[in-house]
Amino acid sequence: MEATLAPLPGAPALVLRPAEGAPATLLLADLHLGLGASRDRPWGPPEASAPVLADHLIGLAHRAKAGRVIVAGDVKHPIVGTPAPLRPVLFDFFSTLLREGLAVDVVLGNHDVGLVRCLPREVDVHSASGIVRDGVGIFHGHRWPSNRVLRAPRLVVGHLHPGFRLAPSPDDPLGKRRCWVRLQLPPARPSRRRRKHGPIRAREMVVLPAFNPIAGTESLNRERPARGRSFLYGRFLARGTARAYLLDGTDLGVLTPPALPTRARAAIAMRPAP
Repeated sequence: MEATLAPLPGAPALVLRPAEGAPATLLLADLHLGLGASRDRPWGPPEASAPVLADHLIGLAHRAKAGRVIVAGDVKHPIVGTPAPLRPVLFDFFSTLLREGLAVDVVLGNHDVGLVRCLPREVDVHSASGIVRDGVGIFHGHRWPSNRVLRAPRLVVGHLHPGFRLAPSPDDPLGKRRCWVRLQLPPARPSRRRRKHGPIRAREMVVLPAFNPIAGTESLNRERPARGRSFLYGRFLARGTARAYLLDGTDLGVLTPPALPTRARAAIAMRPAP
């Protein structure tokens, strides 16, 4: 039996349960600690402050009976460097998790330059090429993963902040809601070409919603999402069948891959007919 991988209902986190009955692992991405912070409030605004997010994460870990937390990138919000007021905020956030008996892994994201020196020594930090846990390859999504990750049967990725634009309501005037993306991938096609990277062996990919509630969402039902330049679209989402789900489990249906950029469409149109 393989490990099970399922969303925690109502929460932007996945639960990975090993087949042998070991403690579960909680998977999440895009904490963006420091987003909305100010000189007087370095921990961030009330609804997304580091202490609030830490308490929320601990509650979810207890609910899932998880003994480990893996953050798939973008722990902090500033991309280059870490402002001095944010450094103790980052340290205290992870110290709070560790004091609760949780083991913590961090896979580096594009916002995590200079992060390592701000973390407790007990936090295991991994490169952006990703890690494999219980048959699941985990990476952030801004950098191509390692061949070991690509050989995993299932993949988990962040970076895209997937969301869906729905009709506005009094409680949600913008109508933008975080969502999951579950992608079924076709079998890898054999190739005689020598490639720098190995083939994608995974049969399934899950794109995590941003854990931080104010991190912004990329409306995947737009004609062309702003983040369409990411290789996650062309090399993954455009290859398989993707479905979107709200955090409460509502099935939003099959996603249409984003349109190609104008330059790419022109190049295809100029190709001679076979």
